[in-house]
Amino acid sequence: MTDPAVRTPPAPQATAGGFRTMMSGFPTGVCIVTSADLDGTPRGMTCSSLCSVSLDPPTLLVCLRAGSPTLRAVLDTGRFTVNLLHEGAREAAELFASGDPERFALVPWERSPEAAGPHLVRDAHTIADCEVTLTQRTGDHVTVFGEARAIRQEQERPPLLYGLRQFRSWSAA
Repeated sequence: MTDPAVRTPPAPQATAGGFRTMMSGFPTGVCIVTSADLDGTPRGMTCSSLCSVSLDPPTLLVCLRAGSPTLRAVLDTGRFTVNLLHEGAREAAELFASGDPERFALVPWERSPEAAGPHLVRDAHTIADCEVTLTQRTGDHVTVFGEARAIRQEQERPPLLYGLRQFRSWSAA
């Protein structure tokens, strides 16, 4: 029971800046989500909003910015690839976060006919090709659920992490 004579100041309102600061204190792994649009143009963006959902079937979710060309390609094709970045892939993470339209000309990648999207074989430690099973828009992002259809380990290297608005290696953490 609280004493009515003791006044508690009201909690400050949540703002976009305050929320961003709060979430920067929650380090996470880094991936690049890739797909190709209907004419075959590769699309991709850096993403730290990735979460496992289910083991059976193997399902994950990614949160992609509404209006992004990558999201449009994912929604149009119903497929995407998650490239989990290793500790040496900071430049790729920054490139795909920059919006540079030439990003795919600046990194090595490959895409076989059965792949859901471009595979960043130099920069990824593990790659998962996924099929979209559900989407949900919330605010300025869309949560895309994907069932992993193929998983391929590329390299045995520690993951790249992002927190406090900085990239770090697992080894340094």
